[in-house]
Amino acid sequence: MMSGTAEIIIRTITAFISLWIFVQILGRQTIAHRSYHLYIASITVGTIAGNLAFNIRIKFHYFIVSLIILSLTIFMLNAILMKHRLYRKWISGEPAILIEKGAIQEAKMKKIGFTLDILNQALREKDIFDIHEVDYAILETNGILSVLKKSQYRNVTKRDLHIETSSDRMFPVELVIEGEIIQANAGHKEYGEHWLMTELQKRKLELSEVCYAVVGTNGQLYLDLYQDTRGGLHDS
Repeated sequence: MMSGTAEIIIRTITAFISLWIFVQILGRQTIAHRSYHLYIASITVGTIAGNLAFNIRIKFHYFIVSLIILSLTIFMLNAILMKHRLYRKWISGEPAILIEKGAIQEAKMKKIGFTLDILNQALREKDIFDIHEVDYAILETNGILSVLKKSQYRNVTKRDLHIETSSDRMFPVELVIEGEIIQANAGHKEYGEHWLMTELQKRKLELSEVCYAVVGTNGQLYLDLYQDTRGGLHDS
């Protein structure tokens, strides 16, 4: 017979692997709780996994069967959501408009149990302290409040000022992390390993001295050295 400690160790490892497989199969939306059914699934699978790890009074295979059934259920619900828009609001819920054209929708707020205090707190988290600045406020199915300010309170964009912008900004290219060259980027056609070593030679630096190296969106090389006397990340 297996000792209690050994059984808990095996159960805990199995619970972790099962959760990992669960998330891999059902996708990252499960982590983000994008809908009602995924939120319920996350809670349920966590409970099942917790009991699998520590509740040795229940047979091991019962938990595995529960995880499989739950995974299949969520997988089928996701398939229905993808194919049938009609059922989405019943399975995933639907957004609730709390402020419409600047007017607070008291009836909708009361229906979902959303008070003015909670609304004001959610607005403050969006850096909005005056509710009269809000044109629309929508409570998404994942519990996050989306806000559209009235036009006079929105940030001015370059387009508003008729300032031309360049669309050829590059994505940052990380070349070194913790002193190691990132092999995935080492063969970059323009900012590869050869280019990096040339740049380091110009600055009389060795690779072993570099903690972090990245080419920014402006095409400039930024270095952070292990012994950096200039206070952190800088343009070299």
